[in-house]
Amino acid sequence: MQKAIIGKKIGMTQIFDEKGNVLPVTVIEAGPCVVAQIKTVENDGYEAVQLGFGDIKLKVQNGTGKGKRVRCEKFKNEPVNVTKPILGHFKKNDIAPKSVLREFRVENLDSYKVGEIIKADTFAAGDKIDVTGKSKGKGYAGVIKRWNFQRLKETHGSGPVARHGGSMGACSTPSRVWKGKKMAGHLGAEKVTVQNLTVAKVDAENNLIAIKGAVPGPNGGIVVIRDSVKA
Repeated sequence: MQKAIIGKKIGMTQIFDEKGNVLPVTVIEAGPCVVAQIKTVENDGYEAVQLGFGDIKLKVQNGTGKGKRVRCEKFKNEPVNVTKPILGHFKKNDIAPKSVLREFRVENLDSYKVGEIIKADTFAAGDKIDVTGKSKGKGYAGVIKRWNFQRLKETHGSGPVARHGGSMGACSTPSRVWKGKKMAGHLGAEKVTVQNLTVAKVDAENNLIAIKGAVPGPNGGIVVIRDSVKA
């Protein structure tokens, strides 16, 4: 892998190409990302670059009233929702804490430096990319919605339920439900990667990347863009 960046899904829209054709695109706020750490074989056992994305809201000053958090004067300007180990990790390299950290195993590790800013212009229009995100959560779902099962006939005594999953297995052999059996359960909210998408347009000034087609996750969800493994 040569290039990668972290971003936030803004939403879908449409643009026109040079021939006047309408292209459905997903707009991603890609970066700016900061190089938080360079991992080497000597120190970590493998080579990778760690990127940070998204600023963290700063703490407010001390308050003892109802609904206010009591802050220690020493840490009144430190970020909220950051543990001391993570805070020390950023302070070690003199970097402002970020809300999202991701690691990437890149081939050209020497081209990255701690504190370097990665912007949307790391990609260009026409690049082939893979986009990884967390899919929309659908909650508890039945087998028809989750696995596309067929429903039973609603006539001739097949009721009272036409959407149930049917038999779970045999009675005496193997006397249990096989692991991996398709049943009702939690749908969505899992890591999904869409491969071989195309970058339609890059707005480096506003850190926006327009990707042809749809990408996983809801609007506002965190996505990772990297070089396509199939390109």
